[in-house]
Amino acid sequence: MSDILFSHSYYYQLDPKQWKNKTPFPPLGTLYAASLMRKNGFTVDLFDTNLLDSPQTITTRLKRNTPTYLVIFDDGFNYLTKMCLTNMREACFEMIAIGKSFGCTVIVNSSDATDHYKDYLKMGADFVLLGEGEMTLLELLQTLEGKKTVESVTGIAFKVDNRIQVTPKREVLQQLDELPMPAWDLIDIENYHSVWQQSGQPFTLNIATTRGCPYKCNWCAKPIYGNRYNAHSPEYIVEEIRYLQEKFGVKRFWMCDDIFGLKPNWVQEFNAALKTQNLNISYYIQSRVDLLLKENTIDCLAESGLEEVWVGAESASQKILDAMDKGTTVAQIYQATQLLKAKKIRVAFFLQFGYLGENQDDIAKTIAMVKELMPDNIGISVSYPLPGTKFYDKVKDDLKRKTNWTDSDDFEMLFHGTYQSNYYRKLQRFVHKEFRKAQGIYHLKQIVTQPSSISVSKIKSIAKLGYYIPSAFVDSLSLQKLQHHES
Repeated sequence: MSDILFSHSYYYQLDPKQWKNKTPFPPLGTLYAASLMRKNGFTVDLFDTNLLDSPQTITTRLKRNTPTYLVIFDDGFNYLTKMCLTNMREACFEMIAIGKSFGCTVIVNSSDATDHYKDYLKMGADFVLLGEGEMTLLELLQTLEGKKTVESVTGIAFKVDNRIQVTPKREVLQQLDELPMPAWDLIDIENYHSVWQQSGQPFTLNIATTRGCPYKCNWCAKPIYGNRYNAHSPEYIVEEIRYLQEKFGVKRFWMCDDIFGLKPNWVQEFNAALKTQNLNISYYIQSRVDLLLKENTIDCLAESGLEEVWVGAESASQKILDAMDKGTTVAQIYQATQLLKAKKIRVAFFLQFGYLGENQDDIAKTIAMVKELMPDNIGISVSYPLPGTKFYDKVKDDLKRKTNWTDSDDFEMLFHGTYQSNYYRKLQRFVHKEFRKAQGIYHLKQIVTQPSSISVSKIKSIAKLGYYIPSAFVDSLSLQKLQHHES
């Protein structure tokens, strides 16, 4: 079989906010694809772009050993690639051109390419894999190697005589355990480890236990794994954890599923399988507040090593949650947060401002919830319309010339919301400051009432009140001016 050079088009250094965090994760989706091709007789290599700063860096690798195929296969488990940032799109276009200059057949798979396959074909890609890519890639490569016509391969877009052809959609893979373990050996793990050391956090690797999400939040794009939900067996995941512990000595994991542990009894079986293998780990996840309230889910998560859960709180306005088709209630946010804290599990909120119909009352409710529940962390975004969502369909006629963010800290309002971009950028900073201010006051009260609870982190939090109190006040005045100016 011919040689394949796998790569992807996410560059942390082209996304300054993420590069500053110093917590990069290997391209897991790319490693799954490489492993499957290798299992089927292809010679594979990986050019990992994550820690690099320019698409031109691939030139040296192509000069050294020109592969038959350059497969730019983005990591569909990384929420940053789902954002379809223009910095990364342009990087991919440049990689396509470089690959073609070395005579490679260039194949692309990503959220952005699935949504905008015409643009990628126009820039020189020979094939775009639409949606979930591993099985499509395998069939396409076997077809090309056999000199057969590709029209029979489902899930691809390509050009014939300068006309674009799109074959029927391919069903997503349901039996995930059929996939071999990701090709972790292709990663230079020490490079990742050295970057993580700068973050001050324990070294962490990413694992995906599932694919897809069955919920119907109307702003959530799902171009790769769709609206289904399929899971690896707990045994498959525990075996991968055992391998990663033995090979790399890693004991902390980011379970990068859209929704962790949705399948009935999966969390309980996972907990039991870890015990059978005598594996002690810590990990963090994304989940939903309603899911966390089912049966003994939180108990089993805590017992198996869960240290933190990010929940899509989004808003403390039930009106906004209902408009989003979120399917959760504000009461469930409160209940799940309290139960998690009782089990000493850190809680973090994803918050979203700027959704259609949001007003000052809705914003105030969300800020009040953050200050009352005191999550351990928050992540703030503004509503971001992506193709394939009901939300996009609602605002597409209102979209401005710019339809994607440049990087993950862009924060541009791409449609006409209640306020303009400057307001929401200031609101993001204000809410973060109000959050840190509330944390500092909370820790101060703790130390006064419980002197034995003193810690370095609490002292730092209290010391920062000297900055956050006046700074939040100044931001509140700026927000009032922007509110009146833009309303």
